[in-house]
Order: sequence, then C-alpha cells, then structure tokens
Amino acid sequence: MHAMQVTELGQPLQLQDIPRPEAAAGQVVVKVHTCGMNFGDTLAIKGTYQERPELPFTLGMELCGTITDVGEGVEGFEIGQRIAAYCGFGALADYAAVDAEVCVPIPDVMTDDDAAAFLIAYGTSHVALDYKAHLKPGERLLVLGASGGVGLTAVELGKLMGAEVVAVARGAQKLSVAKEAGADHLINSETDDIREKVKALGGADVVYDPIGGDQFKAALRACRPEARLLPLGFASGEVPQIPANHLLVKNLTVIGFYWGGYTRVNPKVLTDSFETLTRWYEEGKLKPHVSNVLPLEKANEALDLLRTRKATGKVVVRID
Repeated sequence: MHAMQVTELGQPLQLQDIPRPEAAAGQVVVKVHTCGMNFGDTLAIKGTYQERPELPFTLGMELCGTITDVGEGVEGFEIGQRIAAYCGFGALADYAAVDAEVCVPIPDVMTDDDAAAFLIAYGTSHVALDYKAHLKPGERLLVLGASGGVGLTAVELGKLMGAEVVAVARGAQKLSVAKEAGADHLINSETDDIREKVKALGGADVVYDPIGGDQFKAALRACRPEARLLPLGFASGEVPQIPANHLLVKNLTVIGFYWGGYTRVNPKVLTDSFETLTRWYEEGKLKPHVSNVLPLEKANEALDLLRTRKATGKVVVRID
C-alpha cells in the first residue's frame, strides 16, 4: 500500500510502498478515506512532538474510513462499518491498524471530509471547555488562534455552550471566519493590544490558548479573578513561563490539557465527548470548516498550509 512517511526528521514526507497492516488483538484495520491534518503533524516531522516514533513512520493523527478487518477481542465493530479514529500516527496511508477503543462510529449524514476534520478539533475544544474548564453560560471565553483548526471549534462550541466569545486572530479575513462561527467580539492580533481590549470588555473567565508566547502573557493579565486558563499548544514556538504570583493574587487556575493523552489514561472521556458532538452535528448545531482538501501525494502541501498559517479551520487529505 501507499503511505506518506517521515524518513528523515526535518525533511518532506516521502511517498512509500509499504506492507498493508494486520489487525492485532484489540485492533481494527481501516481502509482510509480521509485524514485530518493537525499542527502536531508539523511538530512530529521535526521530532518535537510529545510522542516520537522510530523512523521511518507514517504521519497522520486522525482518519475517517471503513473497517476491513477486526482483530481478536474486538466488540461493537464489524467489517464494512464506517468510523472515525484518533490513531496518533499512520493515517496518511491506504490502510491503518487502529486500536478499537479509540474508534467511534460516525452517522451516515457526516461526510468523509467532515469526519476527518471532526475528531481532534471538536474533541479538543469540547473536552477542554466542558470537562476541564467547566465553562458556564454567560461566562466570557477568550479564544486565541481563533481561526485555526482547534480555535475555530472553540469559538463555535463556546457560543453553543452559552458563553460570550472573544476571538483573537491575525487579520480581517481570519477574524471574519471566527465571526461567522459565532464570535461576539473580534481582536486583531496584528494590530490590537489583546490585554487592553479584553480588559475593556471586563476581562476573561476562561482562556483557550493553542498559541502560547506573548499572547498567553497578555491573556493572563486580562483575566478576571478565578479565571481558568487552558494552555493546549504552542503554535508561536514559545512555551510561556507562568508567574505564580499572578495566579495567587487573582486566584487563577492554569489547567494543563493534552487531548491525545486521554487515549491512554481515560479513553471514555473522549468517546463520551464524541457522542455529544455527533448528536450536535446531526442536529445541525455544528458545521465543520474545511478550508483545503488535497490528495495523498500532496500531503506536504497540506502541511505547508498549516506551517504558514494560510489555512482556516481544517486541512484534509483524501486518500481515495
């Protein structure tokens, strides 16, 4: 089968011909239809992601596909069933072997592109805002990187959960995408002072931050007492150092959050979240934003869209 692999750190993906995987106990083999691309993929290529598989490895963290084989001990899934899955690695290929416990059935009304764009982006935001931060109706949610893959879903879900949403993004075009997703207030990170703009609104109750760096520092200083901050990525390239005295004075809480980690420590958190999100999708309450769809052989171009921040919402690679 064909797969786009990392053969050397820091170099473009190579289209390789490799053996088709078999289903081990507890796994299913999936014919991959689409793969959702994530900023974490760009880090994995450099060897700076949280997980570092041995070279060579197949890139791709999430997929939509059809089950072609079921391993020993797997219950609740069958051959021919359409699923989405978080596999960590391996989705940029014709076939992938995936642990059944991280697979979820998808409704017939959900397209392959939407399914590939759904699991990590919406799952990250929903678990972060609901399970971790306990976002309440009427609270003010500050979303950094609001036009990106996860940021845009945080805007959409925050609004759906009853929050007043403040979106921060770079430039008018990206802010218009956030506004369409439901943002109540828009802040241009290129020209506006984030701290002053948020303070003028009354401060933030919850901060959703996939960016880090100076934007995190500004958001921290714009928090209301008892606010909760969620650092969940560092797209700026800078991991912020958090001054404990600021947390003390305002009784702030910083909540570490790595969505993928729940596949090991508590997968039920993710599957329960996905059930809720799927219901909302079927009810027409969620509309995934896919800005670019490319074929497998152009996966490097898909990654460039993420690196250069030219994409809004999700970038999807179609395998077939």
